[in-house]
Amino acid sequence: MSANLVITIAGAMLLLVALIDASLSLQLMKPKLRAFFGSLGIVLMIFGGYSFGMIAPLSPLEQVEVGERRQIERPVQKVQVVSPLEGSTVKCRTLTMGVYPEGHDRDIWVVLRPTDDRYYPQSDHTNTSYKRDGEWQVITRFGGDQGEAYDLIVFETDDAASRFFSETIEGWKDAEFYPGLGQDAIPVSAVEVDRLTVELENNCRGVF
Repeated sequence: MSANLVITIAGAMLLLVALIDASLSLQLMKPKLRAFFGSLGIVLMIFGGYSFGMIAPLSPLEQVEVGERRQIERPVQKVQVVSPLEGSTVKCRTLTMGVYPEGHDRDIWVVLRPTDDRYYPQSDHTNTSYKRDGEWQVITRFGGDQGEAYDLIVFETDDAASRFFSETIEGWKDAEFYPGLGQDAIPVSAVEVDRLTVELENNCRGVF
């Protein structure tokens, strides 16, 4: 049992003892001692909870840039990017948006390829791109130098390829290390359907 968990449990017990003594009028402790135990219990629970991960502090609201959109002929015939535009400059966090044809039932993934020639799948909290009513979107997070060129690649994937990308991202997050994927690591069932090149407007290193 970890020290953080022990601290949390001890705090809960102190608070519980103080509450029981007060609610049942047992008078086993003086009011000041009871208040001290209760306060100490709350402090220990908060400290242990934050350290142990039971209580997560709110993360700052992520600011996302939305670029210009290009016009798409309808009815949509294929999965394609609507924004950002080919050759445009992008912020460190940019919302990539696109469309898909009616009846499309595969997952959509955006993968970034910077100048290090590695591949970085992008995801929101849902991992795959969000799809609804013929449109899809995902936050793309860039981490390179100002002026660096990025290939923004869109893949259609089956369940196996989606699972591979999701597990890869989770592994990187757990290790706090993002080495990227080699081209040979991209699943064969991930089919490229669109690609464009963008350039970073700002220096994005260390942003994340």
